[in-house]
Amino acid sequence: MPFYSASLIETVQSEIIRDNTGILECVKEGIGRVIGMGVPHSKRLLPLLSLIFPTVLHGVLHYIISSVIQKFVLLILKRKTYNSHLAESTSPVQSMLDAYFPELIANFAASLCSDVILYPLETVLHRLHIQGTRTIIDNTDLGYEVLPINTQYEGMRDCINTIRQEEGVFGFYKGFGAVIIQYTLHAAVLQITKIIYSTLLQNNI
Repeated sequence: MPFYSASLIETVQSEIIRDNTGILECVKEGIGRVIGMGVPHSKRLLPLLSLIFPTVLHGVLHYIISSVIQKFVLLILKRKTYNSHLAESTSPVQSMLDAYFPELIANFAASLCSDVILYPLETVLHRLHIQGTRTIIDNTDLGYEVLPINTQYEGMRDCINTIRQEEGVFGFYKGFGAVIIQYTLHAAVLQITKIIYSTLLQNNI
C-alpha cells in the first residue's frame, strides 16, 4: 500500500517540478513512508492504518463488480452466438471470431462498468493517499499554473462529507474525462483488431 501511494504521487505530480524518477524512487518513497524517514511529509499525512479500509474496500468491490459483469456479459454473448449458429450456418471466419472476441468484450465491459461505478470511491481514495505528501498538481481548470494539495481530511467519512459539501456531487467525478478517453480508445482498438483479424482470416481461407 505505501508503494501504491508513492506511485500515485508520481502519476499526478506536475511535470514542472517532477524529477527524473523511476521504479527505484517509488520503492524508496514507499519504504520511507513506512518507516517515517527520508520523505518530506506534512503533519496532515494520514497514517497507513487509516488507509487500509478504503483501499481494501475499493479493491474488493472492483473485483466483485467486474467479475459479476464479466460473467453476465459473457453469458449473454455466448447465448446469442449459440442461437445465431442454430438459426443459420456460420462461416469459418465468424466461428473464429465468436471463439475469442466474447471474452475480450466481456473483459472490456466489466472493466468499464467497475471503473465508472467506483469512480467516486476512487476519487476519495486518491485524495486520502496524496494528502500531506506535499504534492503539486497542474491546475486543469486554467491550464497554466500549479496547485498544492492542502486538504485536511481526517478519514474516509470526512473526505466524503467535505467533497459533497464544498464541491457537490460533481466533485467526486473530477477527471472523469480521462476515463472516457481511455475507454473510447480501448473500444476503438478492439474494433480495429476485430477488422484486422477478420481480414487476415479471410485471406488465409
